[in-house]
Amino acid sequence: MQTSALPDLAHTAAKPVHWLATATAMAAVVAAAGLLQPEAATATASASEHRVTTRHGGAAAAKAPDPAGVTYPLDCGTVGQTVAENAPGDLDGDGGPETVAVVRCAAGSGTPPSGIYVVTQRSGAAPRVVATLVDPARKLAVTDFAVRDGRVSATLLGYSSEAVPRCCPDELESATWQWKGNAFVKSADPAGSTARSA
Repeated sequence: MQTSALPDLAHTAAKPVHWLATATAMAAVVAAAGLLQPEAATATASASEHRVTTRHGGAAAAKAPDPAGVTYPLDCGTVGQTVAENAPGDLDGDGGPETVAVVRCAAGSGTPPSGIYVVTQRSGAAPRVVATLVDPARKLAVTDFAVRDGRVSATLLGYSSEAVPRCCPDELESATWQWKGNAFVKSADPAGSTARSA
């Protein structure tokens, strides 16, 4: 057996007093860290509360209408309706958000035609449809739907004739609607077609 060239170290044969001193020192470090942590957490929470209050001006933000409980002017027979997409936005600049919903029949397969509807809700009243931007009777599919800066935008996919298979739309239109006066004006149409409010 080869002996170590190093001298014996005192801590290699530690006594219970040594372990007790080590445990006490560790407990002191943990306790000190615990005392500092709540103060830092309180400061972070206060900063977050300040940011929220500043962003919303101290008042609760108005809630956009829920599009799920609305009956849309869309005849789906017994299959019912489904809200495929929706997005909130203040479209008329009154400070209260509306909800824009892309709605279609709840068909089991395929891509049924969609409608785009604007839903509003007065205080204490049920949400209701106030404008139809795309009528499902046009037999269009809706993609790239968004609501930004008071505008509604979507890509509309359609068919040039009844002979075109329903799987493969051959017409594409990018459309944007914006509230002007008392109607939503569609900017993609040179004639400026409108969807009157209800």
